[in-house]
Amino acid sequence: MNTDKLVRKSLLGLSKSIIFSMPEKNFTTSEKANKYMLKGDNKFSTQKGEHFTCGFGKSVLTPDDIKIRKYFIAGYDSNNPAQGVLDDMFARAVYIDDNTGRGGVVICSVDAVGISRKDINKIRKLVIESGKIPSLKSINICATHSHSAIDTQGLWGEKLFKCGRDEDFMKHLRKLTADAIIKAYENRSDGRMLYSVKKTEELQYDCRTPDTYDSNLTKIRFESFDGKKNIHIINFASHAELLGSCTKNVSADFPAYMIKEIEANNENCDAVFINGAIGGMISAKEIKKVYRETIDCEAYTKEFGKNLGEIANSLTAVTELAPLINVKSASVSISASNYVLILARFLGVLNNDISRERNKGVASIYSEVGYLELGEKEIGMFLIPGELFPELFNGEFLSEKESANGKKANYNILKEQGSAKHKFVVGLCNDELGYIIPDNDFFLDSKLPYINGGHDKFDRNHYEETNSIGPNTARTLLEATEKIIKSIE
Repeated sequence: MNTDKLVRKSLLGLSKSIIFSMPEKNFTTSEKANKYMLKGDNKFSTQKGEHFTCGFGKSVLTPDDIKIRKYFIAGYDSNNPAQGVLDDMFARAVYIDDNTGRGGVVICSVDAVGISRKDINKIRKLVIESGKIPSLKSINICATHSHSAIDTQGLWGEKLFKCGRDEDFMKHLRKLTADAIIKAYENRSDGRMLYSVKKTEELQYDCRTPDTYDSNLTKIRFESFDGKKNIHIINFASHAELLGSCTKNVSADFPAYMIKEIEANNENCDAVFINGAIGGMISAKEIKKVYRETIDCEAYTKEFGKNLGEIANSLTAVTELAPLINVKSASVSISASNYVLILARFLGVLNNDISRERNKGVASIYSEVGYLELGEKEIGMFLIPGELFPELFNGEFLSEKESANGKKANYNILKEQGSAKHKFVVGLCNDELGYIIPDNDFFLDSKLPYINGGHDKFDRNHYEETNSIGPNTARTLLEATEKIIKSIE
């Protein structure tokens, strides 16, 4: 037996052995995993309120002791301790209520590569048990996917299978993120909400075939009646990785500079960035130069963010939204084929909530999906717990001949679900499951699956599969979303 096959067989056997033999206390019940997930509206209402009530809150997450304590930067290679700060990590939260008496909704963005649902539920617990926000129906927390933020997942520690998460920092992050959410409620005011959309040009690049992505920049804007509050929520799809793998400084990457540009040119303004469908992987136009280190990455990061901010500021064609917000979330259990990630979970590197089928030696990860509508079916947001390949939203799949597996993709794509006029994906929302890949192009290395990136018959690299839960993830999530939408229509 060759070495590769022996390693693969050993890791797979070890994973199954651990899953089979671990005491029950090492697994999570669905009741415990879903305890702090607020389900939202059972049925979507058409009854409008008199006006919107919104508020904004933020917290600086960057620790004060970053130069004297070892914190690992996440997103590229392991063992990359931060040496300084280029710009701060923030938690930015928006509270929204349509004043129909059905409760408020939170959308919170955290400058991080990703946050597990277990940590998100701990943040929800802090908010709910504080008792400071009555009648909440939904709390949604998403990561901006910055590759220069402090490791919040554990995968970028000193060496393989050594956790890079600092538990004191995570406790700090959870508390301050909860504080930002509570501040958003306390800072609320009455006003109106509008939205605008612009198709951007020559800003994005798809690193993997098919060449497809959502090029829209969507801006949702709240204006208080007294003119003292102006909140911008921006959705755009791109990996926040422009500082490159050599960076030694903590940063929120390009979203920091987009937000600075928006806030500097709008009176009494606060801005929030929520990422989109970035699997595939969707990044900035000059990302190859970033990878090859043939560009001034810091200058490019600032320029790209400023450019996005200028586009957001230029949007003048706006539509006012009726005071109505509907949202519903549902838990999902996803079969985890990636035995490397399961081993990482049991070694304490990752901290996802999992269950098991002991007789099969298979573990499943608990997660969730959601769907949110603003206005009278004006805006539909798909709340997706990872990095969704854009074709699962827009249907632009590889054909049978082009796909790695020679099969046709067969999904009820997100774009066809629901009846909102303008739809988009909120990625890395309420969890980070890694890449969410269509099954017809899900291809593993034959020798070391989930360790080495496979190369298909077209010699295309399938690196993304190594950072995925498994080939069934996309179908599980899309079918769960479809079930939500059918239940509320």
